[in-house]
Amino acid sequence: MTEIDELRRRIDEIDRRLVDLLNARAACALAIGQAKKVAGMSVYQPDREAEVLTHVQTINQGPLDNGAMKRLFERVIDEARRLERLADVQ
Repeated sequence: MTEIDELRRRIDEIDRRLVDLLNARAACALAIGQAKKVAGMSVYQPDREAEVLTHVQTINQGPLDNGAMKRLFERVIDEARRLERLADVQ
């Protein structure tokens, strides 16, 4: 196996773990959406979203810079909010 093959194998394994982790996070977001519905809370909570973005940038050790990390998590948060809205209509 060449070095490139080994690195690609590692990426495939990391991708599998990322998919598992993103789905676990999404399940939490769905549960939060259901709890917000029961509590009569709004799905969109900008203070919490800002807190998450600050947190991921604080713990980021690279090589992705904080701007890239922020953009990635903005997308993750967008999808979580979409799931929360789905919980709101069920």
